[in-house]
Amino acid sequence: MKYVILESGGKQYKAVEGGMIEVDLLHVEPGTSVDIAEVLLLVDGDNVTVGAPVVSGVSVKATVLEHFKGEKTYNFHYKPKKRIRQKTGHRQSYTRLAVEQIVEK
Repeated sequence: MKYVILESGGKQYKAVEGGMIEVDLLHVEPGTSVDIAEVLLLVDGDNVTVGAPVVSGVSVKATVLEHFKGEKTYNFHYKPKKRIRQKTGHRQSYTRLAVEQIVEK
């Protein structure tokens, strides 16, 4: 099984050929192809290649499927005896990518 650990938006994701990953919002139109060159680890069967900090010559070709929002999270601040109650919500925006292939140069 061939897979990589890649970095996008300061976070690390495991990408498998033919699979899908959800990364932080990329400002790219749906349907376009994206090359991600920040590959930190490459595993191909028993061969493991660790980058320092990235593996040179390896990239991931993916297609943007859609943009969507995650589920809503709430943050509530309360200070007793001071009448301070503050409720805020947040929904993170994500991009769903279809991993087409892992390219080794």
